[in-house]
Amino acid sequence: MSTTTAGIIFLAVLVLALAAAHVPFGDYMYRVYTSEKHSRTERVIYRLIGANPESEQTWGAYARSILAFSAISVLFLFVFQLVQGKLPLHLHNPATPMTPALAWNTAVSFITNTNWQNYSGESTQGHLVQMAGLAVQNFVSASVGMAVAIALVRGFARRHTGELGNFWVDLVRSVVRILLPLSIIVAVLLMAFGVVANFNGGHELSTLAGGNQTILGGPVASWESIKLMSGDGGGAFNVNSAHPFENPTPLTNVVEIAAMLLIPVSFIRAFGAMVGDKKQGWALFAAAAILFVVGTAAIVLAESVGHGTVLSAVGAATEGTDTRFGVPGSALFGQGATASGDGAANASYDSFASLGGAVLLGNMMLGEVAPGGAGSGLYGLVVMALLAVFLGGLMVGTTPEYLKKRLHARHIKLVSLYILLMPMAVLIGCAVAIALPGQDASMLNTGPHGLSEVLYAFTSSVANNGSAFAGFSGNTTWYNVALALGMIVGRYVPIIVVLALAGTFAGQRPGVVTAGTLRTHRATFIVLIVAVTLIMVGLEYLPALSLGPVADALK
Repeated sequence: MSTTTAGIIFLAVLVLALAAAHVPFGDYMYRVYTSEKHSRTERVIYRLIGANPESEQTWGAYARSILAFSAISVLFLFVFQLVQGKLPLHLHNPATPMTPALAWNTAVSFITNTNWQNYSGESTQGHLVQMAGLAVQNFVSASVGMAVAIALVRGFARRHTGELGNFWVDLVRSVVRILLPLSIIVAVLLMAFGVVANFNGGHELSTLAGGNQTILGGPVASWESIKLMSGDGGGAFNVNSAHPFENPTPLTNVVEIAAMLLIPVSFIRAFGAMVGDKKQGWALFAAAAILFVVGTAAIVLAESVGHGTVLSAVGAATEGTDTRFGVPGSALFGQGATASGDGAANASYDSFASLGGAVLLGNMMLGEVAPGGAGSGLYGLVVMALLAVFLGGLMVGTTPEYLKKRLHARHIKLVSLYILLMPMAVLIGCAVAIALPGQDASMLNTGPHGLSEVLYAFTSSVANNGSAFAGFSGNTTWYNVALALGMIVGRYVPIIVVLALAGTFAGQRPGVVTAGTLRTHRATFIVLIVAVTLIMVGLEYLPALSLGPVADALK
């Protein structure tokens, strides 16, 4: 069986499995967020944090709660990392000291659901910080995105009100009823298939070359499950999911890919159920699936069709690819990680073929809507649907409406801000980094590939993905500060925009469907969403992609 054929079969099975699995799980998520009852555990948490679960918030109060919670979380994790050497379960002599700049970058990274890592997990962070600091943020940072998505859906589902729910209730339910039980199931599966779970320190081993190597254990299975489902993707080890302790077999590779995608696609189902029209959910699922399939096919093709004697003899661009997974398993993992906003890696993305790396970049530049991160993928898809509705209305001469809610000038301004923010932050940050003297030392390569490394770093940070081209070294004061600022802008400005949209839609009365209303659940509209998404990315990033990965491929 050829590499391409194997990749196609693998992709088809995965899409069909997710299409089936997301229905019951999406319906369960719908019940979680619409239930009026609070469990005993949840009530205890509300008392501890001083929240009133019966009260609701306007979009402004909802946004202020998110910003306050995130600011406190950044401060706590920043201090926690700096004092970890005085706490139990720490690394006695870390290879990478936790400087204030690195602690700042890491704290912001995990609070913004990015998990960009300018350090090696096994040589910098102790077990206590991994569990009580970073892993906790894997849960709650994902829950922030999930809460925002639910608030937006309520904006469409409700009418003539200024209230979008309660952030603290949505946050707690996301953790207690969805992420925590699902992470336990996935962790048990991973342990059964060979992923380690212990509190072991370093073991000194002799290598085949006659040297010594320190192998660290840790609570890897529990970390692995939540890092994948939450959209964080940070690795307990430097090589992430290419490490045999994190991802030992092709079977665990399949489980991890599915774990990255399950919550984002299930959110689409929950969206359809909450707005009272499941066809709308299927339409968004179809648009995300088309983008995902196209991206996967492009990566597999780029990695499988190589020029030159060596690549022709081997049959694929296997550099940086683990033989346990092969090109199809690595390409699909990379597609899942960058299209879902997860950022995990089971191969060296810097070693992908130039056009394969361009697809990884493109997935993030899409705004990670295929299907995107936990919650953030859904609201990104909805924003693209709003843009498609607006453009479709202009083409046929009707008032743009989505889910019986009319789009006004304010909505389009907010949509435009959402769409333009990311390329502005990415391209300005990349341009400043390239122009500053001395910053080229962070690039392993020069020329187009070096530009691609910097472009990937800022795209990954602003898109809150967290993956990287391994040749790029970001542990400098400049990059620790600049990339962290990119993460903050890329996370919280879109959240504020989305909540503002939700607030304006919730205050509207629903319109009436007429013969001239654009049907947003049909194939024509699905194609329109896909086309608008691809065209917007092309307009925003084509010059940068041409100077980077495309020029690299043409060398």
